[in-house]
Amino acid sequence: MRREPPVPRLGTGGLPGGSPSPPPLQPRPRGGARSRFGPARSAGRPAASPGRPESSGPRGVPGGGWRPEPAGLGDAAPGMAAPGPRQRGRSCPCPGLRTRLPVLRWLPRYSSAWLQLDLIAGLTVGLTVVPQALAYAEVAGLPLQYGLYSSFMGCFVYCFLGTAKDVTLGPTAIMSLLVSSYAFHEPVYAILLAFLSGCIQLAMGILHLGFLLDFISSPVIKGFTSAASITISFNQVKNILGLQGIPRQFFLQVYETLRRIGETRAGDAVLGLACLAALAGLRVMKSRLPRAAPAEPLAVRASYLVVWTSATACNALVVLFAGLVAYSFQVMGSQPLTLTGSIPQGLPAFRLPRFSVAAPNGTVPFWSMVEDMGVGLAVVPLMGLLETVAIAKAFASQNDYRIDPNQELLAMGFANILGSFVSSYPITGSFGRTAVNAQSGVCTPAGGLVTGTLVLLSLAYLTSLFYYIPKAALAAVIISAVVPMFDAGIFRTLWRVKRLDLVPLCVTFLLCFWEVQYGIVAGVLVSGILLLYSIARPPIKVSEGDALLLQPGSSLHFPAIEYLRDVVCSRALAASPSRPIVLDCCHISSIDYTVVVGLAELQQELRKHGLSLAFCSLQDPVLQVLLSADLEGFQHFPSREEAERSGGAEPGGSGAAPFASTSESSLLPAGLIQ
Repeated sequence: MRREPPVPRLGTGGLPGGSPSPPPLQPRPRGGARSRFGPARSAGRPAASPGRPESSGPRGVPGGGWRPEPAGLGDAAPGMAAPGPRQRGRSCPCPGLRTRLPVLRWLPRYSSAWLQLDLIAGLTVGLTVVPQALAYAEVAGLPLQYGLYSSFMGCFVYCFLGTAKDVTLGPTAIMSLLVSSYAFHEPVYAILLAFLSGCIQLAMGILHLGFLLDFISSPVIKGFTSAASITISFNQVKNILGLQGIPRQFFLQVYETLRRIGETRAGDAVLGLACLAALAGLRVMKSRLPRAAPAEPLAVRASYLVVWTSATACNALVVLFAGLVAYSFQVMGSQPLTLTGSIPQGLPAFRLPRFSVAAPNGTVPFWSMVEDMGVGLAVVPLMGLLETVAIAKAFASQNDYRIDPNQELLAMGFANILGSFVSSYPITGSFGRTAVNAQSGVCTPAGGLVTGTLVLLSLAYLTSLFYYIPKAALAAVIISAVVPMFDAGIFRTLWRVKRLDLVPLCVTFLLCFWEVQYGIVAGVLVSGILLLYSIARPPIKVSEGDALLLQPGSSLHFPAIEYLRDVVCSRALAASPSRPIVLDCCHISSIDYTVVVGLAELQQELRKHGLSLAFCSLQDPVLQVLLSADLEGFQHFPSREEAERSGGAEPGGSGAAPFASTSESSLLPAGLIQ
């Protein structure tokens, strides 16, 4: 008889009031190998791995009995529980398919307990995504229905291809701002941008190019998100005040808003400020809400559930309230509010994106559209991947599971490609909705199916009701979502930790107010220059004793060899009396051919002045390179102490013989060593 998996209680990430919830799913390891998350333990049958102590389970799942193993010990799905002993006989006949389709890792063990929690989480996220989708379409400069068109395909695709149970894909404030910059407020451009971004992301996943994201430093990201927070928030001030005809360029926007502030519509301003206050109050109330213990009376737990649900679905409640207010004014025959207006009802057609667009003077072909989008074809997919992977890693760390970054790239690529077939603009992971998903106790990515279905139902049956949503309410939803992205403390932190990192932060932050692409590109370039400078000018510690000891603080690459030669020669020739030189290579893990040539020339120059150069503490890869180069007079010692005792093994001196030496011949090109 098949036994259901145990259902432990969740901690802070579970349902309100400590209601029971299952742990995250993990699949059985391939071919009998141990799962990276260890074997499952049934309730009442604890089974510890040999040589390993018992564990109380992952964070947030006290008493669950699953203990994470180090990554790489199998192909267990990140965030999915390993099967019990009775399930080990059932394996996927194609292990490679399980790697590319993570859904196969948890679907065979899906249970009714997981279904209950996934339904709750999916509905909760759905109530958040619908009003946000309408608002973010406004940020992107597109008709509001395109926000909903962009909100369901990612949910479906990620359920099958994603490796993080908490992540939800869809439109976000950052991506909407980028689309506004590169799609020129044209739906055809936005949809094509989604298709091309998906192709780039898919190619990066296939080629395992996720490491490119590592070249976007944290100061650049912080500068961009902080500037985007201000830009997006101020872009919505015109809707709060009910102003029309305000330009979208930031500086012109500030000027025109201040110049025309006297034209503010009182109804929009009052409603917008009231919605902002309500959203802020509900979020503060949720953060300070004490958790109801299971032993509390039913009335207390029910009250907690009502307050928690209201605070979690605050966007939907505020938009619903504002819509009722607007409808009431409409019934009474007066309308002091600016409404969203008509939104086409029905689902979008499933078709290929258009690769050309009609223009007043002819047709704009595909290559011209690509040229128009320009650097956006690099910025949009990279920022989308960066946002998704960063969110997935954050929640995987919080909930004790691992993700596969390259699989995340594939999921993002397929989501954007298929999304473009239903008129979606580029999507990425949403931090806010992912947090709601995790707090609602989601167990598997199947919660996204519920969210996507709710969006489809809204498109099919509820768009006529969206007519009465005031723009001021949607503006309040956007401002409430993006204000937390501004990190004022990062400036103070970098000033205290490393002031040089303030340079890319400030460059990115300031230029993003001009154009987003200029800010990101300039920030990455400045970060790259600082990185290259640190490679070209490694720290060199100099110690004087019987020998002049120089110790580079990092690996040597070709930009640094001239600097090293200058330091060695200047210190060696200035030393009195003259003494042998020892290069301590304990921190050098790799060198290239140019460095070998430079060291040979350095040896030759020192020999002309009657000085010797020896090496110590060489790591094996570096030693093999130097031995292969067959440097003339090359000598090295196993340790710094032995090199100092031998006095550098000066030519003609009485020092001890070096650990190894080469013949007098050289494999370097003729002319480099005379």
